[in-house]
Order: sequence, then structure tokens, then C-alpha cells
Amino acid sequence: MALTEKEYEVRDLIPSFVKLYGGKEDDVRLYASPARINIIGEHIDYNGGKVFPAAINRYLYVAIRKRTDSKIIYNDLRFPGTFEFDINDNFTYDKKNDYANYLNGILSQLKDKGYKLDSGFEILMVSNVPAGGGISSSSALECGFAYAVSDTFDLNVSRVEIAKLGQMSEHNFMNVNCGIMDQFIIATGKENYAEMLDCATLDYEYAPLDLGDYRFVVMNTNKVRKLSDSKYNERRSQCEAALKILQDKGVEIKALCELSPEKWEELKSFVGDEILQKRARHCVYENARVLKAVDALKKGDLGELGRLLNESHKSLKEDYEVTGLELDTLAESSQKQSGCLGARMTGAGFGGCAIALVQKDKIDAFIENVQKEYTAKVGYSAGFFACATGNGVSRIK
Repeated sequence: MALTEKEYEVRDLIPSFVKLYGGKEDDVRLYASPARINIIGEHIDYNGGKVFPAAINRYLYVAIRKRTDSKIIYNDLRFPGTFEFDINDNFTYDKKNDYANYLNGILSQLKDKGYKLDSGFEILMVSNVPAGGGISSSSALECGFAYAVSDTFDLNVSRVEIAKLGQMSEHNFMNVNCGIMDQFIIATGKENYAEMLDCATLDYEYAPLDLGDYRFVVMNTNKVRKLSDSKYNERRSQCEAALKILQDKGVEIKALCELSPEKWEELKSFVGDEILQKRARHCVYENARVLKAVDALKKGDLGELGRLLNESHKSLKEDYEVTGLELDTLAESSQKQSGCLGARMTGAGFGGCAIALVQKDKIDAFIENVQKEYTAKVGYSAGFFACATGNGVSRIK
């Protein structure tokens, strides 16, 4: 009988842990941290907007065990190299530490908040989340590690606080001025539900994700995007500049997404710069699309949801300018396929992933057709998988 992904990873990772570090399997704890898709609401989490993500059934797994000394050891089954530190270290970013920077960033934030570890620990990880693919491999790493450390050392860090730790690690350690959506859904997600999160207040509500005969297909450009090396911070600063102009003109708002599309149309002339206008317009209209999408799902109107996905991609291409050849080819080819209700890029853009809402019996033909067009235009293959929802970070052994 074929093993499920989770069974395979559980059976493979813990024996590998014992082979690497010694000791007994019963002393090793295992945690799962999901990837996520953002159904709609892109680049507005840092503009006070509402977003609509879901955790999906692709996971990063963290095996952890306490040590009797103060040493910290990180290993990954698929990435070579061992990283060693000490719980008493003053953790700082160092490019040569690669993925260990994400883990040390979490430890630095825990230390800043007064949490103390009474010993060191050893880690072995493995993931089936595409790295740099725009479905939040870095946030899965941060939140999965934070949850594993909190649970192993009885720190009792709440799920919302775990999300905040991940964001603060990005800000203060990785120098990426990200929003909180990715970490939040990974920390708090629930199987069979999407989550509407108000990024200004962190109020959130679960919405049943009933897609009937349709499934989300994740399409990976296979163009690796490193967020800190992208134009992400530039886009954020442009939004802040547009906001400041409006505030200086006497508009009493704290974030762009407080504006309705109608109010934006009244005020847009205050923002004279064409580029800043485009950035702000995307934020305002994307926020409105989130509300419409949640309403469409509640009504079971998947056709309307698909239309909103298409609108979102067009805005991200033309107003926010974060797509590019690869993402545009995936989204626009998908939109033409039989059985596809809509498609758009998801994540920060500049490579990474797109999603499409596809009738389940047509997924194979859909993938074949989009792959053919993508390879012809881009010169190499994309990656595809249909996904279901998953739970947020959890202990599985």
C-alpha cells in the first residue's frame, strides 16, 4: 500500500534523525508546518487590508530533541551542511548561515521577549514545500520552528504570538519588511477553511472553503525568488509614499486600504505621481475584491470567485507590476483552459507561484496544456500540483 506524504515523512525523518544524532526514536518530537496559498488579497497585508489565505497540505517537518548541553545543531535532509550554535549566542544575521538565519531569527526574537531555553537542542528538517516558490516556504520554516521550540521547552507561546515572532524575525533579523499574512495563516490555519484576516487589527474569521467539484492547482514558475533580493521593499515604500501624500493633504487614514474604491477615485488626484497612483489603486481595489470573494464563497458562486481571481492578476500585472513573463504565462494560459474558472499569481510575485481554480476531472488536461504553452514561451518547465486545505502548525508525534 502506498504511504501518504505524512506517513512517509514521519517514517523517514525520525529514523534519519537517530542515524544522524544517535539516541532513541521515542525521545524525538515531530512537528508539521504547512505551506499556504493566498486565494486573493495580494500585497495589501502591509497596507492595512484584508486577505483571504488558506493553509494547504504541503508541509515542512521539524524533528527536534533537547540536548544535555547548550549546543544547537541544525540539519536538513535535502540541504547539505550542518550549522552549530549555542543558546547563549548573540544571534546575528550572516549570509553564510543560509536557512539557519530564519531559525536564529526566531531565537533572537524569543530572547528579546524574555523567553529562556534551559538547554540546547538538535534539529533535522525536511520539506515538500517548494523553496522560493511563493507559497511561503520561509514562513513555514519560521512558524514550524517557533512552534516546535515553544512546545518542546514549554514556553506556551500562543499561535498569534508565533505569527508575530515570524514577522518580527523577518523585520529585525532578515531585513525584509513583510506583512503578517503568511505567518498568521500558517500558525492559525484550519483544514477545510480559509481565513479572512484584517491585517490592520489582526481580527480574523474562518470561512468554509467548499469548492465542490473544483480544486486549486498550484503552479510553480520554477524561477526562484528571494524576497529580500526582490523589489518587495520598493513596492512597500511606494505605498507608504502615496499614503503620506494623502495624509499630508488632510485625509484621515492610517492605511491605504481604509479607502473604498469610490473614495479613492475622489482623492486620487492628490497623488500626482503616476507610479504611486497605480500602486495605491491596486491596494484599494484588491481589498474590495477580498470582500467580494468571501461573499461569493459564502453564496457558493465559484464563477464570481474565478472572475475576481482574474481581475486580481490583471491588477498585479498592470498596477503593481510584480508578475513578469513566467507568472503572466501561467495565469493567462490557465484562464483560457476548459474547466478553469480563474487564475492569478499568489505570493509576492517576481517568480514564485500562481494558482488556478480548476474542475477536478479536467486537471490532467489543464496541466498538460498549460505546461506546453509555458515551456514554449519560457524555455523550461513549470511545476504543478492540486492541493487541499491543511491545518496550521501542529505536533504530529
